[in-house]
Amino acid sequence: MHARADAADTTAPESKTLWPDDIFATLQRFDVRQVPYVPDAGHSRLIERVLATSTMRGIPLTTEEEGVALLAGAWTGGQRGVLLMQSSGVGNCINMLSLIPILRFPFLSLVTMRGEWGEFNPWQVPMGSTTQGVLELSGIKVLRASNAAEVPAVLEAAAAQAYNALTPTAVLLSQRLIGAKVFTK
Repeated sequence: MHARADAADTTAPESKTLWPDDIFATLQRFDVRQVPYVPDAGHSRLIERVLATSTMRGIPLTTEEEGVALLAGAWTGGQRGVLLMQSSGVGNCINMLSLIPILRFPFLSLVTMRGEWGEFNPWQVPMGSTTQGVLELSGIKVLRASNAAEVPAVLEAAAAQAYNALTPTAVLLSQRLIGAKVFTK
């Protein structure tokens, strides 16, 4: 039997709601207009903020690789975008990531991590443990935010790299940061 070990979740409740708001504010400053996403509890607050504003368009996807092509199209149409996904979705994007260096469009992705910190779901572990390597081997610069205080600076750097220097960049948001529950025996 698995029991919830809420005591292992050391993220303060207020920090769980502040960091998505920090991300939203940064995306607004960088004039991000399109936000493709596969529904994910770790991104839920950010997705809610995107859907509630008239300045951004949240676009639900059936699979993550659609988001890579959507960002290429957004750039061609004169708009910036950011792809929201979970670490398990990175594996779905491997072929599509080859579009980025060929088409030279700005690519920014925010990836909620699973499979790292006390993960209870064995299906999340393989991709969670290889996400950073897969992205780097695909030519994506990887930055990581492990706590709420790091999020604004890390995202600011990532957005500047992606949109100003055309350096494909992904921000990995740690499992502890997103507040994923830890389950134990």
